[in-house]
Amino acid sequence: MEITRLGGSTVRVTSVGFGASGIGNLNGGVTDEEARGAVDAAWRAGIRYFDTAPHYGLGLSERRLGAALAGRPRAAFTVSTKVGRLLVPSPATAGRRDDAGGFDVPADHVRRWDFSADGVRRSLESSLTRLRLDRVDVALIHDPDEHWREAVEQAYPALHELRAQGVVGAIGVGMNQWRMLERFVADTDVDTVMLAGRYTLLDQSAGRTMLPRCLERGVGVLAAGVFNSGVLATDPPGRTYDYGPIPPALHARALRVAEVCRAHGVTLPQAAMAFVARHPAVATVVLGAKSPAQVRRNAACAAAPVPESLWTDLVAQGLVES
Repeated sequence: MEITRLGGSTVRVTSVGFGASGIGNLNGGVTDEEARGAVDAAWRAGIRYFDTAPHYGLGLSERRLGAALAGRPRAAFTVSTKVGRLLVPSPATAGRRDDAGGFDVPADHVRRWDFSADGVRRSLESSLTRLRLDRVDVALIHDPDEHWREAVEQAYPALHELRAQGVVGAIGVGMNQWRMLERFVADTDVDTVMLAGRYTLLDQSAGRTMLPRCLERGVGVLAAGVFNSGVLATDPPGRTYDYGPIPPALHARALRVAEVCRAHGVTLPQAAMAFVARHPAVATVVLGAKSPAQVRRNAACAAAPVPESLWTDLVAQGLVES
C-alpha cells in the first residue's frame, strides 16, 4: 500500500484505512472473535491506518481495536480517534440497547457533547485507556455541526497545544458535511480532515471548493463514506443512501453509473473507491468492515486497476462532475 503523510505532520497513513465503527456493532452485532478477525485481515492486507471513536459502540470499537492491535509494533501502525462526545455512566439505562445511537450494545453510558479544553483532554485520556495505547496519532474533532464556536474556540486550541507538546501527532476535524470542514481548513492550522460521504460517485459537492482549498493549504483528506452508506457498496446498486432510503432519481443515476462501469469491466464498488482515491487531496480512503471477508473484498477492489476512460465516459454522460 502507498503511504502518505498527513499535511505538515509526521503522521503517515496507508492508501486504504480501516474504519472501526462496524466492530463497535454499528447496525448489528459481531462477536469479539469476528472483530479481531477483521482487524487481522486488514493487517494482512497491508492496512496500517485504523480509525475509531468513543461514539462507536459507546467505547466498544476502541476496546476491540486496542485488543486486536496489542502486541504489534507501535511504530508500524497509525490510529485516529475523536473528541467531542464524553461517555458518561448511566445505570438507569443499562438494561436497554443503544438504539438511538445505532449500535447494538447495552446503553450503560450516555454520550454528552463536550468541546471544552477539559473535555478534549478527558476524552483522549479515556480513549487511550480503551485503546491500550500511550498516544494516538491523530485526534479529530467529531461532528461539531451545532457547536462551531465551542469547537473552534476551545477544542481546536486544546488539540493545537497537545500537538505542540507531542501528545498527538496530527489534528483535524471529522464530519458528514463539507462547508464547516472548509471553514476549519481556511481558519485554523489543522493537518487533516475526515470527509464522510460528500465526495463520492453520487455527490461531488466537496470537490468544488473544499478539496481545492485542502490542496492549497496542504491539508490531507481522510475520505470516508465512499459508498454513501450502502448504495455504492454493491453491484447492482443498493437502496440505502446516507443512512436512509435512496430517492428514486438518485437510484436511477446510480444504475446508470453502474452500467457505464460494467462497460469498462469495473464493478461499482471498485469504481466508488477509485474515484475518491484519485483526487490529489485525498490521503487515504477509509473503509468500514465488520468481517474478514469484507476486508478482503475491500482490499481487492482497492487494488484492482481502473481505466482512465471510465472517468472520461462518466463525465461525458453527465454522471460525475469533471
